[in-house]
Amino acid sequence: MRDRNVTEVTQPSRAIAERHLYSSGSARPSRAIATDDRNDAGNARPSRAIVARSFFRALAFVALPVIMTGCLSLGGGSPTVIYSPQVKIDAKPEWPSVKWPLVVDRPLAGEALDSSNIAVRPAPGLLQVYAGAQWSDTAPDMLQTALVRSFEDSGKIASVGRQSTGLHGDFALLLDMRQFESVYDDPAKPPSAVIEVQAKLLSNANNRVLAAKTFRVSVAARDKEVPQVVDAFQGAMTDLVGQVVGWTLVTGQANVQMPAATAH
Repeated sequence: MRDRNVTEVTQPSRAIAERHLYSSGSARPSRAIATDDRNDAGNARPSRAIVARSFFRALAFVALPVIMTGCLSLGGGSPTVIYSPQVKIDAKPEWPSVKWPLVVDRPLAGEALDSSNIAVRPAPGLLQVYAGAQWSDTAPDMLQTALVRSFEDSGKIASVGRQSTGLHGDFALLLDMRQFESVYDDPAKPPSAVIEVQAKLLSNANNRVLAAKTFRVSVAARDKEVPQVVDAFQGAMTDLVGQVVGWTLVTGQANVQMPAATAH
């Protein structure tokens, strides 16, 4: 059964926003000026209707930036709502405080997930997107940002950043995004937000993978509506990011201490 919030999309829409049309149907306002309204010198002046239209067009341009902060409208259709999940984790006491810098690479993802569309899988082998809703960034960029901020907020690491910033870390966290989608296991029930990534911790000193682990989190949505699905994604991201941060700190520190332990 197809959800009314879902639309099948294999390529970005080719619809082009229509230009403003006037009541006459022309693409630009008529140059004719009403001659029944003249000033004291006897010269024709624009009709009140034309002046009014000009005023409201100017008002619309002033209001546009305010409208765009909340939603995006294309081609005069329904506005697209932009969602930005907020991830906040609590550092666990068992996580070690480390002195080495870490680089978090942008997660790799297939074309379907490397997008700002909110992916939904209504049935096995079928991937669609929610109509009228988008992420504030692509899924890989959102996850990378959530990880960097969570490492920073944990207070457990000396330095962390994206590879694009030019930071030279002792370790690099590599991620392969396998799932970042809303999944229907039962069409009669709300879907679950499913996020799965393969994580690898790389030693930059010798370009060797020290450890690898697959993380998968599934959080059931309270309802089929998009806002409730987004809430489930926020919960799934928070859980998964917390697991990845903890695993990275413990695994990296264990490899730093390994030579000293071997020397004894």
